[in-house]
This record gives sequence, C-alpha cells and structure tokens, in this order.
Amino acid sequence: MIVLAIDTAGGDCSAALYDGAARRLLGVSTEMIGRGHAEKLMATIDSALAAADLDLSDVERIAVTVGPGSFTGIRVGVAAARGLALSLGIEAVGVSTLETLANTAEETGRPVLAAMDAKRDEIYLQRFSAAREPEGEPEMVSLDRFREIAASGEWQVAGSAGALLLDPDAETEKDRFSISVVARLGAEAKAAGKPKPLYLRGPDAKPQTGFAVSRA
Repeated sequence: MIVLAIDTAGGDCSAALYDGAARRLLGVSTEMIGRGHAEKLMATIDSALAAADLDLSDVERIAVTVGPGSFTGIRVGVAAARGLALSLGIEAVGVSTLETLANTAEETGRPVLAAMDAKRDEIYLQRFSAAREPEGEPEMVSLDRFREIAASGEWQVAGSAGALLLDPDAETEKDRFSISVVARLGAEAKAAGKPKPLYLRGPDAKPQTGFAVSRA
C-alpha cells in the first residue's frame, strides 16, 4: 500500500510517500513555515511525489494529522486529505498528533504521557502504554493537573509540555515530529470513516452578537 501522509497541524508543512508493505519511506518534503499552510501544501505534496518518483494516481491511502494543534492548519490538512481521497476514490485516515508524539518516544519499557503545551496554562494530553497503545482519550487539562498526573507514575513524557515539569514558566517550542511516523501510523491504521479534526479547544474567533441586520 502506497500512503501519502500530510501534516499541517503545527508549524511544519510536510508530506511523505510511504510503502506500507515494505515499511519504507519513499519520498519526503517538509518545511517549517509557521503559517500559510493552505498556500504551501499542494506544492509540498508535489515535491514529495517527485522525490518518490510517483504520480498521485499511485497513492492508495491518505493519512493526515487531525490534531490537536493549530486550528487553521488542521482544517487545511483534513480538507485536502478528504478532497484528494474523494477524487482518487481511495480511503483517508486520521492520525492524532498525540499518538504521533507517543510513537517518537524512546523505547524504555515505560508508559508514555504524550503532552503538548496548549498555552494559557493548559495541556493537551493522552496516556499510552509502554507498547504505545492508547489508554484513554485525548483531553485538555490544566498545567497543575498535568503535573499531578506526571508525578503519579513512572511516565515517560513526550512533547513540549515536558519542559513545564521542571519550570512552569518555561518558554516551550512548537511540537515537531517526523512525517515518517505519521506515514507509518497511517499505513497501520484501520479505516474509520472520513478523518475529522480533533479540537480539544474551541476557536479563539467567535461570531459577534448584537450586530445582526434584519432582512427586509
């Protein structure tokens, strides 16, 4: 199975082609852009296809990061994945950023706490076993609650929030991970309908009220 993996959930704009049967990465294109994923994504996909010496018609599955992460970036990636899957007549699967972070952690035999700094003293969090199997759903917790959870067991913490265990006021960097991990997880994932954004916090922009103009 040839998988096209897409990640626009954070600061990176990334795409990769992956051979699921051979478990081999075929081509990658990635760039740290911060924002502007909508303008950059299709060119990034074309670049990854060229690196793999493949055409879009060779793709048999699409994997996309669904969050948590950048509200706008997630929307861009999921919309592109669903649109490409529809046009090609293939399936698309979602991969969470927390699961991806958990699978980048070193093999230590300890359970993994995937934790991303969501700012505002809040943390995106999910527990995983030592075998990287999810134990509970993704959630958003307070910084204090995260510190309690981390202290409650022999957790291996993966993600930007780990720095906050040493210094609650630390300046954290955006979470980054290899698109190859997204591709591998996407190849292994079971299809479960169309991928949907995983938002653990609502958008900052809210519709204004009290300014509606009545229709004539």
